[in-house]
Amino acid sequence: MNIYVGNLSYGITEEDLRALFAEFGDVSSAKLIIDRETNRSKGFGFVEMSSNDAANKAIDELNGREVSGRALRVNEARPREERPRHGGGGGRY
Repeated sequence: MNIYVGNLSYGITEEDLRALFAEFGDVSSAKLIIDRETNRSKGFGFVEMSSNDAANKAIDELNGREVSGRALRVNEARPREERPRHGGGGGRY
């Protein structure tokens, strides 16, 4: 199951994120989303866990938990919506 983790402290690393969820079960991957321009965390990420039971327990236990002074938002990640691509030209055809 893929889990969204929001409201993360900017000082948290992917290793910290993995360790936070590892207490509930096997973590397949932990990924922080990084701003390309500043090369800093955007304050959210995704964790994938191999067991749905472990993932649900982690969501229940970690949602709202304070970590590094911030209350985490943790829920099942929704599939990314396809956004229409705009040509960017803005001119007439």
